[in-house]
Amino acid sequence: MTKLRIGITIGDVNGVGPEILLKAFQDSRLRNMCIPILYGSARVLNIYKKMLQFDKFGYTLVANPSQAKPGVLNVIDCIPDIERIDVGNPSPASGHCALVALQCAIDDALHKQIDAIVTLPIDKATVKLHKHDFTGHTEMLAEAFGGKDNLMFMVSDDIKVGLVTNHVALADVSKNLSINRIVAKAKMMIDTLKKDFDKEKPIIAVLGLNPHSGDEGNIGREEIDIITPALAQLHKEGYMAYGPYSPDGFFSSLGFKHFDAVLAMYHDQGLIPFKLLVGTQGVNYTAGMEIIRTSPDHGVAYDIAGKGVADESSFRNALYLAIDIYERRSENMALKSNALIIEKKQASQEEAQSAKVAFDEI
Repeated sequence: MTKLRIGITIGDVNGVGPEILLKAFQDSRLRNMCIPILYGSARVLNIYKKMLQFDKFGYTLVANPSQAKPGVLNVIDCIPDIERIDVGNPSPASGHCALVALQCAIDDALHKQIDAIVTLPIDKATVKLHKHDFTGHTEMLAEAFGGKDNLMFMVSDDIKVGLVTNHVALADVSKNLSINRIVAKAKMMIDTLKKDFDKEKPIIAVLGLNPHSGDEGNIGREEIDIITPALAQLHKEGYMAYGPYSPDGFFSSLGFKHFDAVLAMYHDQGLIPFKLLVGTQGVNYTAGMEIIRTSPDHGVAYDIAGKGVADESSFRNALYLAIDIYERRSENMALKSNALIIEKKQASQEEAQSAKVAFDEI
């Protein structure tokens, strides 16, 4: 079986990204699971190798993904002009590096040279210095791959949480909610659970927006005017989506265990309980796109960068998930293709039999 080419973007070179990358690929099993290709800087890797005393860690420089091989970390040195890094501190240079690495990976993915993208953490503020309309990985990928929409989907074995609104100020969440938006996100979540996670009949929970889910309109009307009608439309179309549930009681009572996934209205409503429950094991998956993109579920963590204490588990899981989803999609496509061939063969046989019967009757 051909090993997948997984593109990895270096992210913020002053954050924990390079450290967790080096720690994860110390394990030869991970290097052999796929063909890992880092879009980044050999100089940065050498600095972190020395800082973390990873003297035995090796990598190979390649000009493009076609030259990459399994068993080793392949590096495309797309930011060779970086002069210095300032570990633990944001800088315009680190934002530039993160943006260049991401764009290079996107370009190769668009040309089918890599099979999936795993992004290491970035600092949006430093990237925004170089791309003023930048709001995050998710949005830039959606723009690049022509997707009308996507779903920020936080994934672990125990719980999966998706968001209706992503990087939106809390004061603007309500005005960004609509029946159509909630319906679209719920459908995307359910379709993703079927296609990428092998859930035959997914059941999802939908959270309310206000305390106590609005308390029958006494603490806001979004549940009455928007969320409940969205659920009614989903039920009418045959989707199993239930709610709206009050988040505090829903998570504290472990209600999420009865569902395949949870749809939250805004960023912190979903991510705070997810991270508390999952710890360092979660993965951020951008669902609803042709390209598979995963990332660790944490940020740049400047406060611990370069100190050797960053946990690589989430990055490792992000790599595993990208591979798993690609293989599931491939298997599902093969099954559909085989089913179509069998269906056509049966139709041809039936036509032949009908023709034979007709001939015999002459």
